[in-house]
Amino acid sequence: MEPRHAGRTGLRVSRIGLGTLTWGRDTDEHEAAEQLKVFHEAGGTLVDTADVYADGGSEYLLGRLLDTAVPRRDLVISTKAGSVPDPDRRADGSRGHLLAALDASLVRLGTDHVDLWQVHAFDPATPLEETLQAVDLAVTSGRARYAGVAGFSGWQLAKAATWQLAAPGARVRLATTQMEYSLLQRGIEREVLPAALDLGVGVLPSSPLGRGVLTGKYRRGTPPGSRGASERLSAFVAPYLEESARRVVDAVATAADGLAATTLQVALAWVRDRPGVTAPIVGARTTDQLRAALSVETLTLPDEICRALDDVSAPVHRYPDQDWSEL
Repeated sequence: MEPRHAGRTGLRVSRIGLGTLTWGRDTDEHEAAEQLKVFHEAGGTLVDTADVYADGGSEYLLGRLLDTAVPRRDLVISTKAGSVPDPDRRADGSRGHLLAALDASLVRLGTDHVDLWQVHAFDPATPLEETLQAVDLAVTSGRARYAGVAGFSGWQLAKAATWQLAAPGARVRLATTQMEYSLLQRGIEREVLPAALDLGVGVLPSSPLGRGVLTGKYRRGTPPGSRGASERLSAFVAPYLEESARRVVDAVATAADGLAATTLQVALAWVRDRPGVTAPIVGARTTDQLRAALSVETLTLPDEICRALDDVSAPVHRYPDQDWSEL
């Protein structure tokens, strides 16, 4: 698999990442081991987790598989901290919480460092400089090799990245930002993506297949066993089952027919090759689903297909982004 640099840094990762959101909850150790082996054999390196995935179970399961299923040295392990399961405070970016969370992650992962550590959410109750000082401490202490953020809006990303760049050599440059991005969710193109491009921060798209809808499996209804049929996850999928999304999925299917490809391959290739993208993070329920996603490596979309998909999925941008004559 072709490697890419994470933003304007020396960190190189595979251009498709493996997501582990369901590991330790819906994905058991045997299935996780198979997925990790298949990913590794395909040349994949970037494995993404977080301290809140399965309440730490994802990290723990990944740690059990390091050096047993796949050599630790062959992987780029990314985890996150700062998102907390508290309805009154969804994020904690304090220095104390972040560094304690990182130490706990390292214990669960069974490693002395992570390759990429991301602040999982912006915390308005904590001064941003305190959060970023924790990032610097994590890297200078050797517990993390590179750092990034996740779930930051455009202005939040720009403020964080600029603060880090204000003291070259003294502060850790942000390598990545992780946000949802797909043909069904192009909201980051308004401000987050331009900021990332300008500041040299690589984008790691989550849910690059539109929460599974862009695979085309919902075109004829909700299949049994899918996320859309799950009592716990149906609300997660529902926003992408509306008529506007259906038109996009139909266009992707038409493009796939013309290219002798699958809808999954076309949708994933589109987001993988968008400007500023480092690596989409793909989470698969089964190993076969992961193999299907990894098969996109051989596909590059023709320019005319990209333009057609851009047009059919284009988000509405008016004031202050585009034509001011409409005011």
